[in-house]
Amino acid sequence: MTGVEIIPNSNQSMTKTAIDRVYQELRQKIIKGEFSPGERLKVETLKPLFDTGASPIREALSLLTSNKLVDRIDQKGFRVSAVSAENFNEIFMLRCNLEDLALRKSIELGGDAWEEKLVLLHHRLSRTSMEDFDIWEPMHKSFHMCLLEACQSPILLSYCNNLYDQNIRYRFLAEKNSNYNSRDVRHEHDEVFNATINRKADLAVEILLRHYTDTGAFLRESFKTGGMASS
Repeated sequence: MTGVEIIPNSNQSMTKTAIDRVYQELRQKIIKGEFSPGERLKVETLKPLFDTGASPIREALSLLTSNKLVDRIDQKGFRVSAVSAENFNEIFMLRCNLEDLALRKSIELGGDAWEEKLVLLHHRLSRTSMEDFDIWEPMHKSFHMCLLEACQSPILLSYCNNLYDQNIRYRFLAEKNSNYNSRDVRHEHDEVFNATINRKADLAVEILLRHYTDTGAFLRESFKTGGMASS
């Protein structure tokens, strides 16, 4: 033992914080459509927007490629991932199949702490306005992921988390459909919550997948009517 105290590198901590901030802000802008599908993401253009250097931006863009919100262009930088009916159908198929498994295992294995967390998140989500994106969307994701998180499979949860991020951009596009507001999303959340908390796995999965199918129907209609450009 030398008795020498190892002091964390403050520059590394600041860089990590900058990367996290840029990642979250850029992710939100892509999800909300502020950057269009296929749009080039130039580091020099993004530097003043996020008030940071090139390195945190490049790192954040690289992280966003892992959940398929950003594509890396060989030797040419990055661009927002394109959208298409085919891509959405693949995301939808995978999400339904994987979350079916995850929700069933979560209901089977979840304990009191999981139930308490789910009750709290559902309560908070029910009291949050969908119009307030910055508050509602993180709460919405937390609720959906909490439904699954007691499945005791970190790999499965990782896939579900990435598919959520890929799907959410399509949900925003679906919400532009004039008929989307006819849905009672809050009631749909209540239904899946009640079935889950009462450990009715078949019913909970049925309601959750219908929740996704209803969103998908609006979205596919947007593709048919030209409301979204295909890749």
